[in-house]
Amino acid sequence: MAGKSKAEKRKNVSPQETYKCCSNINISEYIENNTLNFITGSNTHSITQESDCWVGIDEAGRGPVLGPMVYGIAYSPISNKADLKTMGFADSKTLSEEQRDSMFNELNENPEKIGWMVHVLSPHYLSTCMLRRTKYNLNEISHDTAIGLIRSVLERGVRVKEVYLDTVGDPLKYQSKLKSVFPDLNITVAKKADSTYSIVSAASICAKVARDKALQNWKFTEKVDTRNGFGCGYTSDPKTKDFLANNIDHVFGFSKIVRFSWSTASKLLDEKAAVVKWDDDEEAEGGKSKKRKVSSFFASEGTAAKQHSHRFFTERKLDRCISL
Repeated sequence: MAGKSKAEKRKNVSPQETYKCCSNINISEYIENNTLNFITGSNTHSITQESDCWVGIDEAGRGPVLGPMVYGIAYSPISNKADLKTMGFADSKTLSEEQRDSMFNELNENPEKIGWMVHVLSPHYLSTCMLRRTKYNLNEISHDTAIGLIRSVLERGVRVKEVYLDTVGDPLKYQSKLKSVFPDLNITVAKKADSTYSIVSAASICAKVARDKALQNWKFTEKVDTRNGFGCGYTSDPKTKDFLANNIDHVFGFSKIVRFSWSTASKLLDEKAAVVKWDDDEEAEGGKSKKRKVSSFFASEGTAAKQHSHRFFTERKLDRCISL
């Protein structure tokens, strides 16, 4: 009998199913305002400040069109590497939700063995970054978030010596980038790091538990139909597809759980939402350019400007330049 596909596995662990998250991770602040990013973590045990530590970083929710992307970091004394293996950490995607919650609770109750932090990046933030005029793509967001977590752990006084990460983009380029920021650390970027290094597996579990809890407790401020749930957030999930197709506002598009910048979402908006006409579209259709020459923005010396300045200039108290 053929094994289940990744899509089927994700579907079976949809956060809206009968199982209710029982991890003791506290992300209540994010649940109350899911448009803002959120960082939380364990208390830092003195042993991690007195002993050389290894660090693992991984994410959950990079690919879905729904919900946040969460980056997790775990750190532990290098002398405890064997203990982490006995705790049974594995890539979070290979574990059931109950197993992930149980493992998270265990690591959270043993701060002398392992510490952790998660950074929850809201779908609103991801969309805004990727759609802004100066593009900020997902790889750059991922790199900067990982760098920020390493800095946060160092600021806590943790004696970091080794860092292990699952790759985002080219492993050698990513490793070189991190090495330029943290030249004193031994950094390893590798494919499938979450299934190779137990410390990365632990970080993966923290990230996935936080994302699952965020989705299970998502508060919609918009009027949406969630009677059939919204699936795991991946477009391969029929429930996610149905949720997107059935919850499009003709003018405002989707609710804030949706990443507008994902191609799946943008295609549905093109098909079902109102068409937006921009000035430059009209120019292109008419064949006549309304662009003004640069010289038209300069007034002749001794003459008063006849046109009223745009609010952008008046609010910033900017005047016309009459000479260079």
